[in-house]
Amino acid sequence: MNSKRPVNLDLGKFHFPLPAIISILHRITGIIIFVGIAFLLYWLDVSLDSEEGFRQVSELLDGFLAWFVLWGIMAGLIFHLVAGIRHLFMDMGIGETLEGGRLSSKITIGVSVVLIILAGIWLW
Repeated sequence: MNSKRPVNLDLGKFHFPLPAIISILHRITGIIIFVGIAFLLYWLDVSLDSEEGFRQVSELLDGFLAWFVLWGIMAGLIFHLVAGIRHLFMDMGIGETLEGGRLSSKITIGVSVVLIILAGIWLW
C-alpha cells in the first residue's frame, strides 16, 4: 500500500492561477450564453405570436428583472468574446508564456469590466 496517498483533500487549499480562472470563466459564460439564448428565443416567439404577446413581452422588458437578465446575458457574451479573442491570440503564439498568460488575463478582465459597465449604461 502507498501510505503517502492523500486521504482527505482540503479543496480550500487549492488556488488556481489567474489564466486558469479566466479559462474556466470562459467556459461558464459559454453556458450562460447558451441558456440565455433560450430565454431570448422564447421572448421573441411570444412577441411574434400575436399583438397581445408583443404587449406582454414589452411590459416584461420594462421591469428590472428582465433588464438584469438581459444585462447578465450581455455580460456573459462580452466576457466570452473578449476571452475568445485572447485565446485566438494565444493560438497565434502571442502570450503563450507564463507572464504573457498572466498579462493577457489581466487585460481580459479589464476590457471585459469596462465593456460590461458600458453595456449596463446602454441598457439603462
